[in-house]
Amino acid sequence: MTVLDKFSLKGRVAIVTGANRGIGLGIAHAFVEAGANVVVAARDEARNQEAADRLNGIGPGTATAISTDVTDRQSVESLVQTVIAELGQIDVLVNNAGIGFHADALTLPEEDWDRLFNVNLKAVWTCCQVVGRHMVARKSGSIVNIGSMSGLIINRPQWHSPYGISKAAVHHLTRSLAAEWAPHRVRVNAIAPGYVKTEIADIDKPEYRHYWVEEVPMQRYASPDEIAPAALYLASDASTFATGSVMVVDGGYTLW
Repeated sequence: MTVLDKFSLKGRVAIVTGANRGIGLGIAHAFVEAGANVVVAARDEARNQEAADRLNGIGPGTATAISTDVTDRQSVESLVQTVIAELGQIDVLVNNAGIGFHADALTLPEEDWDRLFNVNLKAVWTCCQVVGRHMVARKSGSIVNIGSMSGLIINRPQWHSPYGISKAAVHHLTRSLAAEWAPHRVRVNAIAPGYVKTEIADIDKPEYRHYWVEEVPMQRYASPDEIAPAALYLASDASTFATGSVMVVDGGYTLW
């Protein structure tokens, strides 16, 4: 096996949550190119199918759309059962689905806190647990959680403490499960991206440019295809001795 062969996902089945746009779509694209059979798992059925149609034909892998609400345990259970029935097994799980918003801690409504943590933390836990049972039973698997540099620092000038708190928790969840499941040959790692330009990001707003772009050592933001290779590394046999890691991909932002 050559070093490039170790990055191959040929014949493997990967679930990527929130894969119908943004970072998730970028990761799904990389996985299909690497030969994986990718399941696009998100709530919007039409957008899921559109993403799968775009992905099919770009590489040796395939893409399948399955409508899933990651905040609903029954929906996640159904996703896993369907994937195993139709594709045979689950080799890789990428917990990418997430939300964020700016908020003042003194005035944040409780329902907004609950909504964010249901998606950013509880859903990650649920997906890890449900898919993890299958992986532990098979003695094989790789889970990649999408955290954030916001789980390591306090962003400015905007306040969004619930988001950063949720991502810090995802990082610790990653380390905790990595330790517990290592004897079962299931690896759990995370990526902590910096500012990434997606269709829903407000990175281009003039009031944020100084802090979000000019203060980055590389003086730019990332595109989803610059985050995807890190996910491919952690999902593949190229990283067989890596577990419990939080890989920072932030253009150097957290160096200051």
